[in-house]
Amino acid sequence: MISQDVYGFIAALLTTVAFLPQVLKTWRTKKADDVSLVMLVMFISGLFFWIIYAIQTNALPVLIANIITLIFNLTTLSLKLIYRNGNRFQETAL
Repeated sequence: MISQDVYGFIAALLTTVAFLPQVLKTWRTKKADDVSLVMLVMFISGLFFWIIYAIQTNALPVLIANIITLIFNLTTLSLKLIYRNGNRFQETAL
């Protein structure tokens, strides 16, 4: 019999990796116009609560998935703010 955590880790892997293409596309194109700011803020807020829940219930698959998903979505949010209104981050400007 497969441990219930195996199902949790499979679900965590699939749902977390689903955000990676958006992060990569935003990074490559330097555009995030189609990404909703309200959705990102609401989703990130929900992730914080999932992380709290996972810590309190010792749900390791939930904790790992939501921490990684939080990182992906914070990256997308940061890129959206950097690239907003057509302003592109200048790599040479350091």
